[in-house]
Amino acid sequence: MSHTAEWKVRLHLYEDDEGTTKAHVVLDTGTTALTGEGAAHCHPADANVPEIGDELAAGRAMVDLAKQLLTTAERDIQGMGTTGPGPGTLKTASL
Repeated sequence: MSHTAEWKVRLHLYEDDEGTTKAHVVLDTGTTALTGEGAAHCHPADANVPEIGDELAAGRAMVDLAKQLLTTAERDIQGMGTTGPGPGTLKTASL
C-alpha cells in the first residue's frame, strides 16, 4: 500500500528588544499542528552576525519540534496497543 503526504512547515525569525534572535516553527500535517521554539543570544564580545543567530535559533526550534514529533509518534504507537519500540527508542543520539 502506497502512502504520500505533504506537511507544511513555516519558520518565523525575529529579534526581540534585547537583541535575542527567536525562531518559531510550525508543522502543519493537515490534521495536527506542532510548534517549536528556539533562541540565540549574541555574546557581547562576539561580532554581531545576524545569519548565525538565525541559524542557531532556527536549528534549536527545529530540534524542539523534532523532539515533540518523536514523542507524539511514541504515544501513538503505545495507543495502538501493540508492542512497538520502548520509550525513548525513537529518539536519535543527535536530538
